[in-house]
Amino acid sequence: MGLLTGDTLACLALAMVIFLLLVDLMHRRVSWAPRYPPGPRALPVLGSLLEFDFQDMNYSMSRLRSRFGDVFTLKMGWTPMVVLNGLVAIREALVHQSEDTSDRFIMPINTCFGWGPQSQGKRKKKDPMHAMGKAWREQRRFSVSTMRNFGLGKKSLEQWVTEEAGYLCEAFNGHAGETPLSPNILLNKAVSNVISSLIYARRFEYQDLSFTRMLQLMDTSIKEQSGFLAQVLNAVPVLLKIPGLPAKIFPGQTGFIDMLDELIAEQKAIWDPTQPPRNLIDAFLEEVGKAKGNPESSFNDANLRMVVLDLFTAGMITTSATLVWALLLMILHPEVQRRVQQEIDEVIGQARPPEMGDQAHMPYTMAVIHEVQRFGDIAPLGVPHMTSRDIEIQDFLIPKGTTLLTNLSSVLKDESVWAKPRRFHPEHFLDAQGHFVKHEAFMPFSAGRRACLGEPLARMELFLFFTCLLQRFSFSVPADQPRPSDHGITQGMVIPPPYELCAVSR
Repeated sequence: MGLLTGDTLACLALAMVIFLLLVDLMHRRVSWAPRYPPGPRALPVLGSLLEFDFQDMNYSMSRLRSRFGDVFTLKMGWTPMVVLNGLVAIREALVHQSEDTSDRFIMPINTCFGWGPQSQGKRKKKDPMHAMGKAWREQRRFSVSTMRNFGLGKKSLEQWVTEEAGYLCEAFNGHAGETPLSPNILLNKAVSNVISSLIYARRFEYQDLSFTRMLQLMDTSIKEQSGFLAQVLNAVPVLLKIPGLPAKIFPGQTGFIDMLDELIAEQKAIWDPTQPPRNLIDAFLEEVGKAKGNPESSFNDANLRMVVLDLFTAGMITTSATLVWALLLMILHPEVQRRVQQEIDEVIGQARPPEMGDQAHMPYTMAVIHEVQRFGDIAPLGVPHMTSRDIEIQDFLIPKGTTLLTNLSSVLKDESVWAKPRRFHPEHFLDAQGHFVKHEAFMPFSAGRRACLGEPLARMELFLFFTCLLQRFSFSVPADQPRPSDHGITQGMVIPPPYELCAVSR
């Protein structure tokens, strides 16, 4: 076969452009439907990608909201996404119409790592953590009951967290004094050990090199999935079919999943079905045994991996990031830190560790923890939802199968609700008498049927880790360093910029 001529190549290129434009035109037809939400003009293939500053999604969303209102449309390549802003629109979708908005949109890049349709024999199974229906209800029920059986809401899990808080304080004590310390790694390890206790019935030593490696891979995977290249692949998923491309672009995600698979394999190897379950993996394997011969069951190896991956990552990343925000805000607002420590000294003292029962007597500390979550705003867009039928929101018609992005930041930073929405102000959660009050607009864990499964555990960890650290240490900006910024940076979540602190024993 001879080489293609220049004219032939030009014709092929023109044909490809025309083909892409025709496909783009076909995908735009939904935007012409009556009462469909407005939005910025989308480019062929790339859609609305160029509308975003991926380092400051809050600014991008605020700018678009000012142009198009509380309900507007974006395009991820050819996929339309409707963005909901403000308490009224978000509650209308997630609470009042929760039955019809509780499906999940699965990003194309995630299908490379096992999310999405899972096959079992000749039947196709949807990832239970993302799709509604029998499988989702089955797995949600399993996860809730299993965490309850292993201590959630009971004294046993509180003891696990309290014990881990003690290990965390010992680690901080090894750096106590005027030597600057970055708290991120220690906080990651402490929170990860709580999740590991639930999933594997074990904790890792902070010096464990494989443990450190696993957390490094998880951090890398988050950065990989939040970058511009990942969004291009989501917009043009056909590129993911190139052999070997996902593993090359997402080595952190690949390595992290491989390590989780090794831990699951270790647990399966020592599982004794004649003994009571020791952890979540044992409990799942027990359900797999009960489901043998039932093709409708969602209990299979592929979904075990998904349950472990979701609980481990979601349970660690968000809580750890919130604690990193908490310590940053304490060194930036020493007067707030002193008031929290005064309340700790009055209610708990120094003779015993904090307990969950102390919350009722510590309104200022509770206000500070909630304000850290509001101000830090670590998941401004929550997790994407998908409509399972045609719905109406704010008089707009949104078709079945449409992805919904809930701009939680628009609620947590709403100027009509919060007195100082852009500032750290614990008094947002205190009434005139100094009693703790919680606003309807406080929804860092989202709302409705898909509200965060691990919210009770996260609340326990935030309170016990935070109060234990401030009971034992005073934190400050290192003397030879400038005052760090409280302007978050986007790396999948909104996290504080890198900073160091000094931890001085009290």
